[in-house]
Amino acid sequence: MYEQLLKTIGNLGAPRILVVGDFMLDAYVYGDAVRISPEAPVPVLKVTETQYRCGGAASVAADVAALGATPVCIGVIGQDDHGKKLRDNLAALGADLAGLQEVPGRPTITKQRLIGLAQHRHKQQLMRIDREPAGPLSLDLGERIIQQYREHLREADVVCLQDYNKGMLAPPLCQRMIALAQEAGKRVLVDPALGHDYAPYSGATALTPNRREAATAVGHAIESTAEAAEAACRLRRDLTLDAAIVTLDKEGAYLVAEDISELVPAKPRNVYDVTGAGDAVLATLAVSLAADSDYRTAVHLANIAGGIVVEKFGTATVTVSEMVHEIAERFGGTNTKLRSLNSLLDELKGRRERGQTVVFTNGCFDVIHRGHIEYLQFCKAQGDIVVVAVNSDDSVRSLKGENRPINNQIDRATVLSGLESVDFVTIFDEPTPTPLLEQIRPDILIKGGDWGSKKGVVGHELVESYGGRIMLAPLVKGKSSTATIEKMKALRTEAR
Repeated sequence: MYEQLLKTIGNLGAPRILVVGDFMLDAYVYGDAVRISPEAPVPVLKVTETQYRCGGAASVAADVAALGATPVCIGVIGQDDHGKKLRDNLAALGADLAGLQEVPGRPTITKQRLIGLAQHRHKQQLMRIDREPAGPLSLDLGERIIQQYREHLREADVVCLQDYNKGMLAPPLCQRMIALAQEAGKRVLVDPALGHDYAPYSGATALTPNRREAATAVGHAIESTAEAAEAACRLRRDLTLDAAIVTLDKEGAYLVAEDISELVPAKPRNVYDVTGAGDAVLATLAVSLAADSDYRTAVHLANIAGGIVVEKFGTATVTVSEMVHEIAERFGGTNTKLRSLNSLLDELKGRRERGQTVVFTNGCFDVIHRGHIEYLQFCKAQGDIVVVAVNSDDSVRSLKGENRPINNQIDRATVLSGLESVDFVTIFDEPTPTPLLEQIRPDILIKGGDWGSKKGVVGHELVESYGGRIMLAPLVKGKSSTATIEKMKALRTEAR
């Protein structure tokens, strides 16, 4: 399973996922709750910060973008400040917003949460204030939505319908969208609303209700694996689905598809906030299936994504790097070198207690060549443990341009893990390794001689502040990933 999960997450590519549903703005108003109001027995919130995040179907779009895919948004927002904030947030993620309709007189769905900070740091939700339109879409607006859906369906790899029962996916519109997708040969994944009648979802490819939603739809409680299996089988049969996936929070998810009926277990979690877990599951399933994953693998990955989200506060996304580290920790008996930051810190603590010296270096390591090998051998000669921090794919793109990396982060990390001179590998998303250095606090930080001087190395002040050393490694003349790539391009041109 380890190899299959890594292979899938490493080859997600950049599919176009059509995200249709109730687009929302989640607002988080943070403040110190320091006293009780003299006017009423309620806490007084002294506001310190306000954050705006993508909610509802917009949360699915954000999750899709975090996995490297392109979300194509079909939905409705208002011509108001909240609609502008939501549009700006989605645009910053690289979402295609051509199908997001601005409607005057219909407010953007907004969930405002008031968050008290006990002792200035412990978050506690005090109240939620919802602002949403009343009633379904007008017939004219529904036709405009269908027209946008038709136009974008052609280039979509998978369709996601995220129904929060806020008027966007009314039964007639939902059925038309599923029928159009069937005609176009596109898969449709549905995260349904809570309700008794799931007939509008008939003919979809897969349905992903949670325990409560599935229980309401089938009319009986789901407290055991057998009851989950019965519900999933019934939904698949009655709605003519390819697959039914009933998510069961800490227990995982029950999957029923052709020749499959099994519980896909989840890792026990310290649950902080369940907000957005269903969105992450839907997005991960969509992107995984677009990469030709089988259902079992896709549900395993969706479990991982949903589990990571519930350990975060508020509406949050999951990156490929986070999932890679989770896979490595949970399934990776064959590659114990690839570590998440927390796992790495635990390992290094024990190594330091045994008196071992930690050497740290970082880079893209895109196309491995002789220069890399000799550089890492130099690192190994300076200490006991060599930690290599590898730039994630997004990080490489920001540094090198849209055509890089040549090899994805999983492939690069796997190759480095196979080298005797490397003890541990971790993947990071940030533009610089400074956040890692602050936590790892290596004894020696090594970079290549092309940095010119030790003072030019990012993080040198931090490392030297606690007594660590900076070293510059000699370079092999004429050897670099860029030079190798340019030579390959030249050879291809000559061959033509």
